Amino acid sequence: MSKEITGALFKQMILHGAAAITAQKQAINDLNVFPVPDGDTGTNMSMTIATAAEALRKAAPASVGQASSVTASSLLQGARGNSGVILSLLFRGLSKALKGMETADAAAFAAAMQEGVAAAYKAVMKPAEGTVLTVSRLAAKRAVDTAAEGADVETTLAAAIEEGYDALAQTTDMNPVLKKAGVVDAGGKGYLLILEGMLAELRGEPIPENVEEPETHKEKADFNAMAQEEITFTFDTVYVVRKAREDIDLMPLRAYLSSIGDSLVIGEDDETFKVHVHTDIPGAALTESQKYGTLELAKIENMRSQADALAAGQTAQSTDDLDAIEEELENGESGHKVAAPEKAVGFLAICAGDGLAAVFRDLGCDAVVSGGQTMNPSTESILAGIDQVPAETVFVLPNNGNIIMAAQQCQGLTEKNVVVIPSKTVPQGITAMMNVDPEAEVASITEAMTEALSTVTTSQITYAARDSDFDGFEIHQGDYLALKEGKLFGTDTQLDALLEKLAEEGKDASFISLYYGEDVTEDAAQAAGARFQAVCPDAEISVLSGGQPVYYYIISFE
Repeated sequence: MSKEITGALFKQMILHGAAAITAQKQAINDLNVFPVPDGDTGTNMSMTIATAAEALRKAAPASVGQASSVTASSLLQGARGNSGVILSLLFRGLSKALKGMETADAAAFAAAMQEGVAAAYKAVMKPAEGTVLTVSRLAAKRAVDTAAEGADVETTLAAAIEEGYDALAQTTDMNPVLKKAGVVDAGGKGYLLILEGMLAELRGEPIPENVEEPETHKEKADFNAMAQEEITFTFDTVYVVRKAREDIDLMPLRAYLSSIGDSLVIGEDDETFKVHVHTDIPGAALTESQKYGTLELAKIENMRSQADALAAGQTAQSTDDLDAIEEELENGESGHKVAAPEKAVGFLAICAGDGLAAVFRDLGCDAVVSGGQTMNPSTESILAGIDQVPAETVFVLPNNGNIIMAAQQCQGLTEKNVVVIPSKTVPQGITAMMNVDPEAEVASITEAMTEALSTVTTSQITYAARDSDFDGFEIHQGDYLALKEGKLFGTDTQLDALLEKLAEEGKDASFISLYYGEDVTEDAAQAAGARFQAVCPDAEISVLSGGQPVYYYIISFE
């Protein structure tokens, strides 16, 4: 039984806490409906504390003060999403309280927990009860009371966790959004899982070697009950800025960001500050923040797309695809490498599916970033793709309306000249690439690619995530949906019926391409192509494996 926490023990406690939440990150995602139902709290919190674990593995802290300092600094740099930033703040305050200490007894550790809570409440512009703030506050208070009675560290932390779970159970009734979905607060649950891992280390329990997701989850939010209207602002925006000077005043920035968004949290240390905000204009947030220092890292995610994916029973992409990039940023002096310009112009496409990626490469794209509907890549992912293109000017094809803005954020963040062609669909991007003259001037290429966007009509077939009425259609969950130029064209219980309707719409087309998705067999796709050929005998029909998720078919008419 531990009487005091040393630097080595604190290190192991954090490693154990990271393993504990990683093992149940999907269960935490399943609870996530507040502040928006984008289902990424577990992922964000686990990846946030994973950065601390990685930093501690490389360190041999001589004191608890040093160990907590390493933890706090790495958490701030690696914080993801609202929950990750708040988690970093809880440990930042804890670190300040433990600064200079060789070891920490129960009273010191409890007081540090309370200091962490104070730091988190101070940083959150509009603290909401029924959240991780409530859970952490009541847990810390119980820890202080228990330590005052003479309890040891293990008993104190166990009492804090017990109180935390009592508070967690109450969050459902404290927060209307949680009550509507019938769940407890995801961030509070994640925080308690970390504390439980830390307690397990105090008790001498081994860290699980193989971390696996549980097969079943007892609790899961009803994402279908959460309407798009629950999301006030579209883009979850997180970024790090290196301060122009140590004593810079961030209050004007707080006021500005509050005026253009919500869920604002700002964490800082002496050298950097990290911002989390939900806004419709992430570019404005980044621009304003650059007045206070140098932008080092930014991630922008579309929460509406994430919410739709979860309602459809899919896994919404968050920032998992940035592991390699962030590792380079942490280990390298200047982050990812910028390819030297070997030619005047180059091309980058964004799409989901190996088949579609191959099409873009065959058409001359130098690089392809994985992403699309329900899995929008971040600005940093796109920027890394741009920088690997060996050209002075890089043309970017977002191929999705939700990705255009993130791509535009890359302009000015790289030494390369970036031109974003506003392609909203994959067929538009393919058509744009077919109209490229690589020997032409940049302005001419831009004009030709942009004009080509209007020459193609795009249809898509997907499925309904929930029952609804939309554009005069009565939609039932599981129905097939046909979209034409992004608007609902038809719905049916039979996929073939929708293919027939779309084929009828394409009678005037000269070229029709069917890109079939990962859930469609080649035989079924060829049958669909034959159906189009029968209805459109004068058209040239192509059937290609796109491998894309979400959409059974992406169809272009030219």
